[in-house]
Amino acid sequence: MKLLLLPLLLVVQILLLLLVQPNPSCVGATPTDPFLSSISAPLSSPISPIASSMATFTPEGSEGHQMGSHKKMLIPLIITCTALGVVFLSLLCLWIYHKKFQHKSHKKSGQSSSDAEKGLALGPFAGKFNSIRMVSKKGSVPVIEYKVLETGTNNFLDSNIIGEGGFGCVYKGRLDDSLLVAVKKLDCANQDAEREFENEVELLHKIQHPNIITLLGCSINGDSRFIVYELMHSGSLETQLHGPSHGSALTWPIRMKIALDAARGLEYLHEYCSPPVIHRDLKTSNILLDANFNAKLSDFGLAVADGAKNSKNIKLSGTLGYVAPEYLLDGKLTDKSDVYAFGVVLLELLLGRRPVEKLSPTQCQSIVTWALPQLTDRSKLPNIVDPVIKDSMDLKHLYQVAAVAVLCVQPEPSYRPLITDVLHSLVPLVPVDLGGTLRVTQPGPPESTPVSPGH
Repeated sequence: MKLLLLPLLLVVQILLLLLVQPNPSCVGATPTDPFLSSISAPLSSPISPIASSMATFTPEGSEGHQMGSHKKMLIPLIITCTALGVVFLSLLCLWIYHKKFQHKSHKKSGQSSSDAEKGLALGPFAGKFNSIRMVSKKGSVPVIEYKVLETGTNNFLDSNIIGEGGFGCVYKGRLDDSLLVAVKKLDCANQDAEREFENEVELLHKIQHPNIITLLGCSINGDSRFIVYELMHSGSLETQLHGPSHGSALTWPIRMKIALDAARGLEYLHEYCSPPVIHRDLKTSNILLDANFNAKLSDFGLAVADGAKNSKNIKLSGTLGYVAPEYLLDGKLTDKSDVYAFGVVLLELLLGRRPVEKLSPTQCQSIVTWALPQLTDRSKLPNIVDPVIKDSMDLKHLYQVAAVAVLCVQPEPSYRPLITDVLHSLVPLVPVDLGGTLRVTQPGPPESTPVSPGH
């Protein structure tokens, strides 16, 4: 912009100097105004040779003719300067318009290409939800048309419900006649549900990890909010452990694999996200399993980024039985709060019991309180293991897992290990084909008994 104005300013300055410069051919014509003299003095040297040559070829007594010709020269000069000014102003306007148009078209093309890659129907968020359209450097969150979700879930039929949460249900759906998805429907009539919706969409759009659920898109319809995920065909760990099958499909190696997968997901949140993310609601219902029992963490509505620094401003939330004592009593939230919850999940995998069991209408018992005295007693430990997996594991491995669980559920947070340490303890206990480093030796064929010649 400045470069375009410089030539125009230079022409205007020369015009002004010509207008105020005295006629050099007139004898005795000197500037009487000191201010005018000060302006014309610095430029007298470059102009004087031209002026003197003009005086040489001017006949004596032709001052009036000379003034008239000077005026005639100024008229084309003024017209030229005006034309130049119009040209430069036109160029300036075109340049500004081009810059704005180029920025908008680039932005639109970037968004459309990103949305096209998702293969989903996109649309803008309305009103106050514009803040979550953005979410990361990779582009806007894919927004799926509500009618597509309505059709894909058969108008949110009850028989398609595959899970239930505090603010709504999760439905099984099908998009484009091929893509199976899970659709979480949230009733956002209150601010808490609305905040969880925005929080989960924002966090999951930034996170990509094999052990964390994949966000496919979201949608808005009235007071309802929808989050669309990849479908995990084996449901939640809670359903597998405490549902009709009572864990019959979960062998000891599979349980250790699930624990390892969950630890890897937590390690990514704690160690590799910037700022670190605390899940804050880790439990078996939020650990989802695919057809091969690969585990992924889900439900990030309560998750917080940099929670250790912002714990004073965070409302106390969580699920009874999984909430760490320091967070429950003092509101102190750290990554060790997730470690405690992971320890409770590990106990569920070991013992096949729920985190809190009702002993009577007025009395409940925590799995931590019940199990801790027996977990450290090697003579009692094999007797409290889930009957489905009893006697199916190496006792050394059982003792190791129990020791890890005991450390994770310590009342004092500083006594609990980091999730990275937990991960390193579990890797050697999981077979290689399931993601660990344990090499399982297959039993060889029984040796044949030699037969003596006399028989």
